Amino acid sequence: MGLVPRISSARVWADRWGAYKARWSIGRMDYRVDPGLYALGKPDEQSPVLVTANYKLTFDSLRAALPGRDAWILVLDTRGINVWCAAGKGTFGTKELMGRIGSSGLDQIVAHHELILPQLAGPGVSAHRVKRSSGFKVIYGPVRTEDLPAFLDGGFKATPEMRVKTFTIRERVALIPVELVGAFKVVLLVLPVIFLTDSLWRAGGFWSNGLTHGLDPVLAILTAILAGTVLTPLLLPWLPGRAFSFKGLITGVLSALAFVFSRWGHWGTWPDRLEMAAWVILIPALSAYLAMNFTGSSTYTSLSGVKKEMRLALPLQIGAGVLALGLWLGSHLVS
Repeated sequence: MGLVPRISSARVWADRWGAYKARWSIGRMDYRVDPGLYALGKPDEQSPVLVTANYKLTFDSLRAALPGRDAWILVLDTRGINVWCAAGKGTFGTKELMGRIGSSGLDQIVAHHELILPQLAGPGVSAHRVKRSSGFKVIYGPVRTEDLPAFLDGGFKATPEMRVKTFTIRERVALIPVELVGAFKVVLLVLPVIFLTDSLWRAGGFWSNGLTHGLDPVLAILTAILAGTVLTPLLLPWLPGRAFSFKGLITGVLSALAFVFSRWGHWGTWPDRLEMAAWVILIPALSAYLAMNFTGSSTYTSLSGVKKEMRLALPLQIGAGVLALGLWLGSHLVS
C-alpha cells in the first residue's frame, strides 16, 4: 500500500511551542497534520487502529498517551478542528471515515476489522453504516487519551469513569487564553478611540484628562473582559443559573461594584456620574456577552440551548450597550 509515515510518542520542543501558540490562538486554525495513516512505533497486522482528528493538539495528545506501544493511527480530515467540535460540525463523520479507510487501504494492512474511535466522535459517526460499507467495526474508546493504555490492556473495555467527560478548573483554565485573545482583538481597536475621546473632549490638559477621565473607560472595559473571560470560567460550577449569559452577568455585576468602589472619588459632577453609570451598565452586559462565547468550550451546553439563550440574551445585551454608549456620550454634553 506504499510508505506509511512512522511517528513516535515523544513530543519535541517544536510540538510544545506549537501547542503553546495554539492555546493563545496564534495560528490555531492552521495547526494541523496531513490526514492519512500513520505508524506509531512498529505496528503489524494485529496492532490496533486508532482514529483521530487532524488538529495537531489532538493528534499529539493521542500519540503522547501511548509511549512504548505499537499502533496504527488513522487521521481524518477535520479541517484542523478537534474531535468533539468536528463531530458536531460533521467533518469527523461517517463519510470521511469510510473514505479514509478506503484511501489508506486499511483492510490490506491489518488482519482484524476493528477501529477505535474517541467517544466524543459519537455524534458524527454512524457505526452501523461504517460496518455495512467497509466491514470495520467501530469501538468507542474512553473520553480521555490518558485512559487509552488501560482501555487497550483491558480488552477494549471502558470503565464507567472512562465514559465521563470532566470539566475541572484546570481544564477550564486551559481554555481562557483563547477567549482572552478573541476579546482583545476587538477591544484593542476600541480602547484608544475611547481614551482619546475622553482625554480630548473635556476642558483641561490632555494628560491630566487622560489620567482623571481617560483611564476610567479603559479600566471599565478591561474589568468586563476579566469578568467574562476569566472569572466566569473559573467560577463556572458555583455561579447560579444554567445560562452562561446569566453566569457572566453575575460576575459582571460583582466586578462593576468593585469598579465603582475603586473609582469612588470620580462621582463629583453630573458628567462624572453619567459616565460612571455608563460603565456600571456596560460591565455586566459585556461580561455576559463574553461569557456566552465560552459555551463552545463547555461540556454543559447543547446547540438548541445556545440558540434559545442567544435569542433571549443578545437583545438585552445590545440594549444595555446602546444605553451605556448614550450615557457616555451624554456625559460629554452636560456641564
